[in-house]
Amino acid sequence: MSRTGRAVIVVTRLNGGQFGVNPDLIQRIDSAPDTILTLIDGTKFIVVEPMAEVIARVRDYRAEVLALARALSDLTEEDLEDQPQHDDPDDDRPIAPAVPLRPRGK
Repeated sequence: MSRTGRAVIVVTRLNGGQFGVNPDLIQRIDSAPDTILTLIDGTKFIVVEPMAEVIARVRDYRAEVLALARALSDLTEEDLEDQPQHDDPDDDRPIAPAVPLRPRGK
C-alpha cells in the first residue's frame, strides 16, 4: 500500500501482459528457469521478472507498509480529529457478505 493506495506488486506474464498480485498471498517463488509465483491457494503464475526482482518488489512493498504504519503511529490525537470521518451512523446500507477463499481444483 503506497501513497497511491496500491496493495499489489505488478509483474509481467510471459506474453507481455502485466497484472498485480497481492504479495501477502505469495507462498513460494521458484526459478526453474522461469520465475513461478505460487499463491497460498495453489494458483501458479509464470512471470518474466527474475526471482531476485520479485523478491525486491515484495521487500519494497513491505517497507512501504511499515513506513506508512510508522507515519500513522506518529499522528497525534489532534491530527486524527482533523481527518474526515467515514463512519456515518445514518448510513444503513447493507455490507456485502465476505467471500470465502477456496483452493483451486487440481
